[in-house]
Amino acid sequence: MFGRKRKEIISTLRIKELEVTVTRKAVKNINIRVNRSTGAIRVSCPHQVRDRDLQKFLEQKLPWIRKHQSAKEIRQQAKREFTFVEGEEHLFKGELFRLRFVENVNANFIEFEDGELRLGSVLKGNTVRLKKLIEDFHRGYLKQQIPALIDKWEPIMGVHVAEFGVKKMKTRWGTCNIRAHRIWLSLELAKKSPELLEYVVVHEMVHLHERLHNARFKAFMTQYLPHWPELDKQLHGKMC
Repeated sequence: MFGRKRKEIISTLRIKELEVTVTRKAVKNINIRVNRSTGAIRVSCPHQVRDRDLQKFLEQKLPWIRKHQSAKEIRQQAKREFTFVEGEEHLFKGELFRLRFVENVNANFIEFEDGELRLGSVLKGNTVRLKKLIEDFHRGYLKQQIPALIDKWEPIMGVHVAEFGVKKMKTRWGTCNIRAHRIWLSLELAKKSPELLEYVVVHEMVHLHERLHNARFKAFMTQYLPHWPELDKQLHGKMC
């Protein structure tokens, strides 16, 4: 007879000046995730871990946590060339995931969960295929998220997006073809938090009202996203 799976329990814990969201669930290890855009700290741990033991563990990890909250670190992370070795850190949705190779799964296996990026060990050492696997995953994630964002903002903004796409961009987060009502989003946005992805979608859709980055454009941005200047700073880049 199988036992019933225990429900996840979510609570908060304060470590020094930091507030940590703790999720107790059916996992074997303590996993720490730091949102690189907002600095939010989330931890998943087994149900039986006591608060005082978890607090002691996190206090020991404070240097690592603060390092991964820094803007400089995330800029360096975005520019680095990956070698796909065990333990290497990869960004997804604004959080860092440590690479772990998993045995006995197919070559296309990829999973971001509990602070880990899990890939099939059959591709270990094949940098080209591993890079493509992650890029395809990122592209699929964005193509899943973007339509809902467009549907959300079209009636609010009174504009229509006829088509969207995702592609690699070296210097931009997105572009807008006003005549065709088509927007393109950077593949790199998969590494940013969902809030920043939404910001870029709104930014490009505002161009359907105003082509230039002038006072009128900024007024629209303030109307739809009053905190957009802060989001722009978090994005660490110029958008066009």
